[in-house]
Order: sequence, then structure tokens, then C-alpha cells
Amino acid sequence: MKRTALLCFFLLATGAAGAQQKTSGNPVFPGWYADPEGIIFDRQYWIFPTYSAPYGKQVFFDAFSSPDLVHWTKHARILDTSAVKWAKRAMWAPSVIKKDKKYYLFFGANDIQHDSIPGGIGVAVADRPQGPYRDLLGKPLVDKFHNGAQPIDQFVFRDADGQHYLIYGGWRHCNIARLKPDFTGFEPFPDGSVFREITPDQYVEGPFMFRRGGKYYFMWSEGGWTGPNYAVAYAIADSPMGPFRRIGRVLQQDPSIANGAGHHSVMHDEKRDLWYIVYHRRPNTEKDANSRETCIERMYFDEDGHIRPVVITREGVPASTLR
Repeated sequence: MKRTALLCFFLLATGAAGAQQKTSGNPVFPGWYADPEGIIFDRQYWIFPTYSAPYGKQVFFDAFSSPDLVHWTKHARILDTSAVKWAKRAMWAPSVIKKDKKYYLFFGANDIQHDSIPGGIGVAVADRPQGPYRDLLGKPLVDKFHNGAQPIDQFVFRDADGQHYLIYGGWRHCNIARLKPDFTGFEPFPDGSVFREITPDQYVEGPFMFRRGGKYYFMWSEGGWTGPNYAVAYAIADSPMGPFRRIGRVLQQDPSIANGAGHHSVMHDEKRDLWYIVYHRRPNTEKDANSRETCIERMYFDEDGHIRPVVITREGVPASTLR
């Protein structure tokens, strides 16, 4: 009896009882992380975020995986500047996609302010989602401003026909471009253009796209990333090229919980048709702009296919194991 009592006490003291946790909680893992991309690979949930710190310290990416949205494993430094010789700082907003048994990580680096500064959007490749990743090109994939879009906040969208698009842009402009099958460059559109602007009203940064019911949902962040007006809005169109007419906001701060909610991504459990929005926010206790945490909520649609406003919580989402 004494040994049993001691064992119970040990389990409680070491937190083993936490294995019964039923919700993810928000934030979903400790540390300051922002711009999270959530995606499902091989019956595991993955989140690839920006390490939220001063630009000079943003020289690596960590990743996190979970079997159930509740228990997360950290994979440290899946890519850093030692593997990308042209990247010096401000490594931002990873977007990861699987193709032909390889994993491709698209990222921004150096926060270039004009075309004469080296940097932009790069791409790295690995054999596993947790890396290690290696620079695919040895140079940026996009290293200049096109249509006024700063080359940051990249997202890779795979359409139903297998075509991959790079959607990106800061400074209130967003471009879409058709990627080559090997991701080493771009294929022009029929009119000969490479970068086509699809900027909707009030767009600032952080684009994301998904397809549902034959429609293309385009989402983005608007407002200032350091301010309370940071939020996520969306539009719906019949083509990935739009036109995208703003419908409204779906994610924004709740002053009683946190502020600066934005720069999101979406995960879809197709077998159970469960939708999740992954985003960052700033706790009310924090004043540093870089004190951002990664959170997750359920996302719902109404009978017309519109996205219902997301309620941000401290509880997060219920545990859910992929089938």
C-alpha cells in the first residue's frame, strides 16, 4: 500500500496526471512564436512558426508535432542560417508542403527594404518534416519587389489539378505565381506575366488559401502587427486568381484574453471534416511586440459557406487523434 501511495504521489508531482488533459490549451506550446503554419503530415499535426524575437536573433526555425493537438513535441533548429548562406536575419513565416516524398520549406529572410538588399523568399528541402532542411537553390527564389509586394509571408497552395502556387507579399500588396514542378522557379501565366497581383481591400500581409466546396477561400492579416487592430479577414472566389472581394473579419483580439490576434493558417481533418485556425496573439500582460504565442481554435462555416467569426479562448481545442 505504501508503494502504491508513493507511486500515485510521484505521478501527480511529475505531472503524469496531465496525460488526461482534454484540450490543447492556449498557447499550445511554450515560448514566443508567431506566424504559425499548421499542416497535417502522415497522421500528425505540425506547426511551423517564426521564432518571435528581435530580427537579429531570428536566425533559425523550430517545428512542433502532435498526434492529438494536445501533446506537442519540439523539433529544434530544423533550418538555420548556417544552412542558408544568403540569409542573415529575420527568418520569417515558414510554409511547408510535401511533394514526391520530399518536404519543401519556403521562408522569408533579411526583411529586404528595396531590390539592392540581398534576401527575399527562399526554399529548403528535407526528407522528413522535422528536417534537417538544406537550401535548395543557394539563392532566394524571389529577391525583388514585384507589384509593390515585399517578398515575405510566403504560402504555397496546391490546387486540385496539382498545380502549386506561391502566394506572398507584405507592404499591402499580394502576388500569386505558378511554381515549376521542382520548385526552382516559376512558369509564366498564359499572358506572359509571372507575378500577378491579387491584393484585396485592406490586405496587409500573411496570405493563406484553401479550397472548399469548389470555392477558393483567400485569407489575410490586416492592421498593424504590433497593434490591437491586427486581425484576419477573408474573401471567396471561383479561381485562385480571384477576383477577391473582402467579406469581413473572422479573427481578432478579445481584450479580456489577448490582443494582436492574426497571421494565421488553417488545418483540415478531412475524414471528420474538422477545421482549425492556428494563429498568434499577444498576452495582455506583455508589452514587448515580440511576445507572441501560438494558439489554435475550431473554425466553422455557416449554411452559405461563409466563415463564422472565431472566438479566441484560453482552452483551445479538444484532443483529436487523426484516423
